[in-house]
Amino acid sequence: MGWLRRAIGYLGAAAALVAGWWLLALIVDSPALPGPGLALGDFATLFFSDLLPELGVSAWRVVASMAISVALAAPLGLLVGRSPRLDAVVAPMIFLTYPVPKIVFLPVLLVLLGIGGAPKIALIALIVFFQILVTARDAARQIPAASVLSVRSLGATRSQVFRHVVVPAALPDIFTALRISTGTAIAVLFFSESIAGTSGVGYYIIDAWSRIAYSEMFAGIITMALLGVVLYELLEMAEARVCAWTRAGR
Repeated sequence: MGWLRRAIGYLGAAAALVAGWWLLALIVDSPALPGPGLALGDFATLFFSDLLPELGVSAWRVVASMAISVALAAPLGLLVGRSPRLDAVVAPMIFLTYPVPKIVFLPVLLVLLGIGGAPKIALIALIVFFQILVTARDAARQIPAASVLSVRSLGATRSQVFRHVVVPAALPDIFTALRISTGTAIAVLFFSESIAGTSGVGYYIIDAWSRIAYSEMFAGIITMALLGVVLYELLEMAEARVCAWTRAGR
């Protein structure tokens, strides 16, 4: 019945947000902030004809970029976290490059990759890469030495220790980083699609804004929020399956 409780929770939260939105629209009384009825009406009317194709484009960009990031960053972070020698070389590079706002590289990526989906995927992947890398490294460093020694005493090789101790111990933290990165990825997606794009939900929102079609603009905002919620829930489901031992007592 966990899914039912979550569904009820989402419905309650959505109702509270719609009520707050409606009240704020009454207070502001501006065409730029239409009431939820107009926006939800346009969302229902335009979803299959206009919004769904753009949603597919945006979803592909986010999923592809996050898949690339985790495939590259998670193994590297675990290796760095478990190897003091490798960490001594890689850690200073992480400390120097992690604080740099990666969004500033969008013009460079546009020049190198064009204005299609490639620079947007690359930019999101670059940002999420560092978030996963730092999390995986720290998770690997925090594994108790006793856990490793107990397995090594049974004759486990380095690769077996990595597979059966390091990876399972770090997976929950990596999933947490992925869920947090979802919000970052959606935000960067909107920025990149609105600044340099001709497709995607971000482009749709800015296009509606330029046409002063504010209810359509908010329909696009609802669509982007829906994308974030769906991705978050999919990661929750994946973690529940892959890291079942963390949910045993719930």
